[in-house]
Amino acid sequence: MESQRYILDTNTASYIIKGDPAAVRKHLRNVPMATVCISAITEAELLRGVAKKPEAKRLPIAVKEFLLRVEILPWDSDAADAYAKLRTACEKEGKPLGTMDMLIAAHSVAVGAVLITNDKAFYNVGHHLTLQDWTKPVLPD
Repeated sequence: MESQRYILDTNTASYIIKGDPAAVRKHLRNVPMATVCISAITEAELLRGVAKKPEAKRLPIAVKEFLLRVEILPWDSDAADAYAKLRTACEKEGKPLGTMDMLIAAHSVAVGAVLITNDKAFYNVGHHLTLQDWTKPVLPD
């Protein structure tokens, strides 16, 4: 049986890099690291965040260390196909997403991963996606 995959949106990746909120790290510890990934789109957004803050001396190191430890999924034809279908469906419903969010959402659909986010924009189109919010506390077993 194949393990569930989890694709982190940019906000969730940032929470992990910053170590706050603690609930995100607790959730992360409860899943095999091999099941956690990010889209190349999220990689681009994280690198842009570093570029926008040249005065932040520790940020580039923290982002680099994170990127070394997480699988980065390349944008491919399956993701492009999922993007075309998802964007079309969302526009028909009058529920568009921002460009980068739409690309990340489509990538999660293309690879059959749960999108980990607390960004309310994704929840507007949540019926097209499988979503989890790791900022919520981990419930005891």
